[in-house]
Amino acid sequence: VQLQASGGGLVQAGGSLRLSCAASGRMFSDFVMGWFRQAPGKEREFVAAISRSGTGTYYANSVKGRFTLSRDNGKNTVYLQMNSLKPEDTAVYYCAAEPTAYIRLSDRYRDGKEYDYWGQGTQVTVSS
Repeated sequence: VQLQASGGGLVQAGGSLRLSCAASGRMFSDFVMGWFRQAPGKEREFVAAISRSGTGTYYANSVKGRFTLSRDNGKNTVYLQMNSLKPEDTAVYYCAAEPTAYIRLSDRYRDGKEYDYWGQGTQVTVSS
C-alpha cells in the first residue's frame, strides 16, 4: 500500500490543523492506521491509532482530548484533527499502516515497529 500524508503547515499556538493520509494499492479496510511524529533531535513517538472499522482508537497521553483520529474507508483516507495545538506539537508527522485480520485494536499498535508501511511525512510547526 502507498500512503500520502498532507495537511501540515504553520499555525499559532491554540490553532488547529487537519492532517490527511490517503492510501492506495490494497483494501484500505484491512489496515490498522497510525500516526507518529518526530521532532528535531528526538525519537519518533506514537500519536494515535485507529482500528480497521474506525470504532477503536488509541491516543498518546500528550494529545488525548486535543487530537481526534478518524477514517473514511470509502475514501481510503484517515484524518487527524489537531486542536489546541502547542509548540511542543511541532514535528514531522508520519502516517503508517499495517494489515491485520483482527477487528479489535491491539495495544501493540502504539509501537512503530508493528507497521510495515509508512508515508513520507508532513511538517507541522506551531509557533508560540
